[in-house]
Formats: sequence, C-alpha cells, structure tokens
Amino acid sequence: MMEQATTVDYGYLRELVFGLSRNVLDPSRDYLFETRLTKLLRNQGMSRLDELVRHLRVKKDTALERAIAEAMTINETSFFRDARPFELLRTELLPKLIEARRTARSLRYWSAACSTGQEGYSLAMLMRAHFPMLVGWDIRIEGTDLCNEVVERAHAGRFHRIEINRGLPARFVVRYFDQVGEDWTIKPEVRNLCNFRQANLCAPQLPFNRASDRFDIVFLRNVMLYFSQETRKTLLAGIHRLLAPDGLLFLGSSEQPADPSLWTSNLAGGTCYFKPRQPS
Repeated sequence: MMEQATTVDYGYLRELVFGLSRNVLDPSRDYLFETRLTKLLRNQGMSRLDELVRHLRVKKDTALERAIAEAMTINETSFFRDARPFELLRTELLPKLIEARRTARSLRYWSAACSTGQEGYSLAMLMRAHFPMLVGWDIRIEGTDLCNEVVERAHAGRFHRIEINRGLPARFVVRYFDQVGEDWTIKPEVRNLCNFRQANLCAPQLPFNRASDRFDIVFLRNVMLYFSQETRKTLLAGIHRLLAPDGLLFLGSSEQPADPSLWTSNLAGGTCYFKPRQPS
C-alpha cells in the first residue's frame, strides 16, 4: 500500500513540474525529487516528500509550486561551454553580422536559459576582447531563466574560484574580473552589456513580444532535452518570429529544431547553427 502511495506522490510532482515548466520528467528519474528538494523541504519545516504533497493538495500555494519547478530545472553551465560556437562566432559569423549591421550599429543577443549568467558574460567578453570596433554600438545581451535564484546570481556577476576555473582563459580573468576573497566579480564594462530576468519559455507568451524585439543571435542550448515535441515546436516557432531574417540560432549539440521547415541547418567549425527560413 505504501509503495502505491509513493508512486502517486511522484506522479503528482511530475504533473506539477510539467504544468509550470513543460519539463517532462520520466518516472525513472523520480530519485531527483529526493535530492533536489531537500533544501526546500527543510525551509518548509518538513522532512519527507509525502508531507509536501499533502500540504499542496490541501492548500494551493503558488510560490511553493513554482519553487519546486525551479528546483527541478537543470542549471548546468560554465564559461564558454562547448567552445566551438564561440570560436565560430569569433572567426566567421560575427564579422559578417557586424558588416551587415554597420549602418544600424546595433546587435542583440538572447541567452534563453542563462542559468547563473556565464553564457551571456562569455558573449560579452568575446565582443569586448575581439571586436573593438563595436565600442559605441548599441549592444544588448538578454538572459532569461525560469529559476529566480540563478537569475539573481547572474545579476550579481559574482563567481566562485571553481566556476572561474571552468572554461575561462586566464587572460580574461585578469582583464574582466576583480578578485574578492575566493570569489571573482565581473567588471562593469562586461556587466553593462548584459540584462538578466526571470522568464518562463513555455508561458503562453515569450518574454519578448514587441515589434522592436528582434534578435540577431539566440542561444537556446541544452534547454529542450526534457520538453515534449509539441512544446519544442511552439517554442521554436516563437523564436523564429523573434529572430532577424539573417539571424543565428544555436542549439545544444544533440538538439534539432522540431519543425525543420522553419530552419536551415549549417555545419561549420565542428558545430551546427540554424538560420530562419523565410516564407516563400
């Protein structure tokens, strides 16, 4: 009897997470609830998951439900993670895009699952280090993430020594960070290019929906692994509408667009990127 109750509890939690984040959690990964919700349980004065589920069934608690969904979101990241897209941007793609934007003097990026900000800050450092001609341009790197806690960390721009040692060239550490004890804080010349905020990619409306919200480059890497095919299709259709006609989309190395009719894939520099197909 106890075993059945536990199964129902996990099913309830999986449905809750799917409803808020569209993440499809397989029953084989139920053990993750135990590890990722430990801190949340402690903060609620609870010790077991079944207490949490009973509490939620008795009383609607929107903030707690959202905290559960955020805790189950994967926030793995590092500076210049999978260096190939950044190298391809530096050597081939950005020079062409800069030439195409020389009149508008504007570039907009979106790190669509920014976690603690390393991806957005990597893009900012790439431009500062290798494209000095962009000084005076209107450059904006927007970072969004479902989890408010990691967004706050991205805002702070403060990273532990261990995070700094993952993928960040030593010359960038010296040039773009100030040391504060065991931590390193990003300098204003990089931080000022970036804006981070909480947003749900699976909400009825994407966080950018004005006519002026047009992006040149979107990073949507390793985000859709646990999304259903329908959720992926809806999300990528929305991004297609937001991307400039000559814009670029980067997905994770194992990810493909759900609707290939909207995208042209391009393989270069050991990595793949996608360009939006235009209506014929």
